Amino acid sequence: MTRFSFIRYLLPLTFILCTGLQATNTVIKAGFVLDIESGKWQKNQLIFIEGERISNIQSAGVTIPDDATVIDLSKQYILPGFMDMHTHLMGYLDKDFYAGLFQSPHRAVIGGVVNAEKTLMAGFTAVRDVGSPDYMDVALRNSINAGEVPGPRIAASGPALGITGGHCDDNALNHSFKSKADGVADGPWAVREMVRKNVKYGVDLIKFCATGGVFSKGTKVGMRQYTLEEMQAIVDEAHTHGKIVAAHAHGTEGIKFAIQAGVDSIEHASFLDKDTIELAKKMGTSFSMDIYNTEYTLSKGAENGVPEENINKERQVGTRQRESFTMAVKAGAKMVFGSDAAIYPHGDNGKQFSRMVKFGMTPLQAIQAATINAAQLLKWQDNIGSIDKGKYADMVAVSSDPLKDITVLELVDFVMKGGVVYKQ
Repeated sequence: MTRFSFIRYLLPLTFILCTGLQATNTVIKAGFVLDIESGKWQKNQLIFIEGERISNIQSAGVTIPDDATVIDLSKQYILPGFMDMHTHLMGYLDKDFYAGLFQSPHRAVIGGVVNAEKTLMAGFTAVRDVGSPDYMDVALRNSINAGEVPGPRIAASGPALGITGGHCDDNALNHSFKSKADGVADGPWAVREMVRKNVKYGVDLIKFCATGGVFSKGTKVGMRQYTLEEMQAIVDEAHTHGKIVAAHAHGTEGIKFAIQAGVDSIEHASFLDKDTIELAKKMGTSFSMDIYNTEYTLSKGAENGVPEENINKERQVGTRQRESFTMAVKAGAKMVFGSDAAIYPHGDNGKQFSRMVKFGMTPLQAIQAATINAAQLLKWQDNIGSIDKGKYADMVAVSSDPLKDITVLELVDFVMKGGVVYKQ
């Protein structure tokens, strides 16, 4: 290794070490702080931080301790750190559709480190990673939690469960390769065993595929996969272990079966009807609907090597999914922010906010979906999701009022996670 290359190696390490340092006491002079429940701005606040958590919030004018580190955001709008409930941090679809077939899991995790930092810098201080082979998301979560690399808080699912030949299986290679995804399991007892295995290796939630999908070979988007009995077995086993359950589901029948089985969230939820929305409301099920990435897939998919089969499925799904999103919002269904990051470049998560507003939400509702609603889904609301005393100091700042122009959230000015400033 040359002297120059050694220095280049040290620079990122130095950055990580520096950003991982924090003053014991920090005070943020905040121009406007969003009360996430009411949607009202609290003006001229002082946010006191001790270690990782908010110790107090008071009106400007109180005495600031002499030994405190002061961060001046007196002209900024402060919001809770955002939460994306549907990401694939190890994914590379925006670069090469078939990249995953030719790279090792070790290489994928290194890419995940890069993607995690991009996500954090975009203001997303927490994410769910919903479907990662070889427990790569668990490894990345543990490394971030240990302070080794910068990234958001991760709720990791490990390998997603799916039927043989279904959306969550490996279908790209012919039978001679005998390729099979890590989470494939058929039958009620087999799926219970797979849930137990995922729990054994440290996941935070269980994800399964209830229908076909856009980015899989040979599956029909709306066709149900797994029987109701199998879905019930997955949910029962997961909830027994205290894990929430996310179901990938585009088609109406698959969505209904998953809701009836007791899942905590439906991912994509493309083909909704009024009865299904009412069922979700009755059961307390959240919808996580990725309504931005359609634009990227249709404009950049072919360039990135996405097969026509998959682009055509996106054409079938995109418009209908947005109509379903509008229906769900109008009906008052539970909604969380879920972007399907990896289908589009990581770090662009914030572009979905404007689409959520375009298709029916108020700016406040879109922000709530990415903060307190998401925290409640994860059962993390005691620690994150709002700027309150006792919670982690996870917050972002922007230069103008996002309740008047939601697009300002596409590029945040300031990011803090756990009392550590990562962007200013």
